[in-house]
Amino acid sequence: MIKGSLLRITVSVGLFSSFLGDVLLLDGSLFLFGLGAFFMTHICYIVAFKLTQNHTLNLFKVNFIKMFVYNLPLYIVAALIYFLIHSQLNELKIPVIIYIMAIVMMVTMARERFGRTNKSSFWQLFIGAFLFFISDSLLALDRFFHPIVDGDLLIMSTYILGQLLIVMGIRSHLVQIK
Repeated sequence: MIKGSLLRITVSVGLFSSFLGDVLLLDGSLFLFGLGAFFMTHICYIVAFKLTQNHTLNLFKVNFIKMFVYNLPLYIVAALIYFLIHSQLNELKIPVIIYIMAIVMMVTMARERFGRTNKSSFWQLFIGAFLFFISDSLLALDRFFHPIVDGDLLIMSTYILGQLLIVMGIRSHLVQIK
């Protein structure tokens, strides 16, 4: 039960950090602070996703080559997005690189839950994490590369649906362990 309580607290802090990030991003001059709030969200979700794995991960038994290959498309997309936006980042280059690493790790941890939780929890959470990644990718491209037609609608719809699915995936996992 302690694990379930810690999971709820971690996800709640992540959701609050997202809310704070949303508020901060309303003012363009507070972008770095908004980025920091969302970075905290991803750290909370990484911890939460690890807590929802029913089997402990033994680093000596991890096939890192297989893990790399499974996640290669994600790495390529993240690198491509950074390549497209890096010339416009100026003093934000390092914070954005760190942020990209955090969101990629968040999606990776969501994928690593495969076979370590129930199927509905896995798929809800994985799709939610991926939609969050898509939302952030669209936001980066819209802000730093080229404005996207209906960008706000696309960004917010993928973000909201992603957050909803992450929460549903956590809930599905908690129902399973009761």
